[in-house]
Amino acid sequence: MNYRNEKIINAVIEKAEKVCPDSLALIGIYGSVATGDDYEKSDLDLLILIQDDNGWKLGTGFILDDIKVGYDIYCTNWDGLKYDSACHHAHLSKLLDSEIVYIKNQEAYEELCRLREQTKAFLCSEERFDRVNELIGKAKVSFANACLHEKIGQVRVDVCETVLSLLDAIMLYHGTYFKRGVKRTFEELAQFPLDGNFSEDIRKISESKDVTELRSLAKSLILYAENYTSKVKEKATPTKEQLSGSYEEMYSNWRNKVEEAAVNNDTYSSFVNMCCLQYMISDISADVNIGTYDIMEAYNPDCPEDNVRIYDEFLADYEKLYKEAGIAVNRFSDVDKFYGVYVGEDDL
Repeated sequence: MNYRNEKIINAVIEKAEKVCPDSLALIGIYGSVATGDDYEKSDLDLLILIQDDNGWKLGTGFILDDIKVGYDIYCTNWDGLKYDSACHHAHLSKLLDSEIVYIKNQEAYEELCRLREQTKAFLCSEERFDRVNELIGKAKVSFANACLHEKIGQVRVDVCETVLSLLDAIMLYHGTYFKRGVKRTFEELAQFPLDGNFSEDIRKISESKDVTELRSLAKSLILYAENYTSKVKEKATPTKEQLSGSYEEMYSNWRNKVEEAAVNNDTYSSFVNMCCLQYMISDISADVNIGTYDIMEAYNPDCPEDNVRIYDEFLADYEKLYKEAGIAVNRFSDVDKFYGVYVGEDDL
């Protein structure tokens, strides 16, 4: 460690003793200085772990005019480390790789070691794929913003956010994280069997001067990353426990509303209620093998009456699934019959 970096670390320790002696737990070094990838203009990345709010007094930012290098001395509390440990992103080097150079609280160091092991276990677990899906979703939100904004400066920011979320998703999908800086991004990606166009499209984004091109490239990256990180899910065979009540819910919630919309030539109501049915079908089919039903592909905006037919044809098919699963649709001839069965006075 050079004189300058050592002096900065000692300054943090000395200030802590003066203004918040019980706050500082430990200090670690990460980033280019720790990996040996630094150069004459590199700053110093520090894990300054604090144990209470007084520790925030240690934070500061400054510039050394003699070498023209800026420094951002910021602190991290346990909440921040625990958030990182949950792998909401793939920039985990501060947590996992910091070289600990000062320990004030041994118990805090031991807790850090436990948190590191917990994080490594998460990266090897199936749970990490939930984070991957969350990050793909986050990328889609950023892409939507890119489509809504018109000025190229804001679109560039939106597309950058899209790219960063996708990169985090790729890393977590492979159970790893970024260990080096932005300038080494493509080197770190090279360890994975990614299509060459993925990295190339990211480079093109940084060079683009056109809003339409930026959006097109971001869309391609999302579609590729979503396919790359998708996992084939084995769906369950339909059973009584999984499907019971779903037919009746589909009928009662939207079927007659679609019929009413047809009578009133109300395209909007027909559209919304058909979409609600499609959403429920998709929700069930995500876990249960009920087949593929693309209701909204068949939806007819020119003829609401046709949508009643589409709805009823689906219900007829779904009732067959019901029977195969050993379920009878819960029907009654009238309300008195329902009452008798429901309160236990009659048999079905």
